[in-house]
Amino acid sequence: MDDRKIQIVIDSLLPLLKAGVAFTVPLTLVSFALGLLLAVATALVRLSSWKIPVLIARFYVWIIRGTPLLVQLFIIFYGLPSVGITLEPFTAAVIGFTLSVGAYGSEIVRAAILSIHKGQWEAAYSVGMTRIQALRRIILPQAARVSVPPLANSFISLVKDTSLAATITYVEMFRTAQQIAAVTYEPLLVYSEAAVFYLVFCTVLTVLQDYLEKRLSRYSAG
Repeated sequence: MDDRKIQIVIDSLLPLLKAGVAFTVPLTLVSFALGLLLAVATALVRLSSWKIPVLIARFYVWIIRGTPLLVQLFIIFYGLPSVGITLEPFTAAVIGFTLSVGAYGSEIVRAAILSIHKGQWEAAYSVGMTRIQALRRIILPQAARVSVPPLANSFISLVKDTSLAATITYVEMFRTAQQIAAVTYEPLLVYSEAAVFYLVFCTVLTVLQDYLEKRLSRYSAG
């Protein structure tokens, strides 16, 4: 690697890091938090006996899981203005990622709730709890522990998926890499550098996931 390329790598470090911390991380956190709330609500609706809401929830999950996330982002950002709805890039990205996390996460939460033995429900009812109380005090805490590994994987995947926000002009880490590559004419070098940043972020999250899973396993064993 010649001196020019080394200098490009050095000069790109700070802009990429700033973009990651100031834009990629907030987008990930906001989208995942909202998506998790949507996932729990959708899972509970699908497990209910309300026919119309159940059909709506199933349709939502079917649509989101059956279409590419990139297409969904394009519809939200580029398609909605044709019907008079114009959104900022960050807002459009949050909506798109939230809907995606909500759909996939709802299946994780639903499976976790269904994995809880029916005896837990019966024990809750036997002491006079209502269905809502049983869910809140007995079922959901246990389901939350079961859901942690797959939900953590979803969070790590979301960090990488946020790079798709570059296609709707949101200046996150990958969009910043595109801008730098356009000026330096070194796309392979700059994109590889961005990939390293994503790898570092995801590796740190993977370590934290492993730590959390070990803590939860010790808690469950105790």
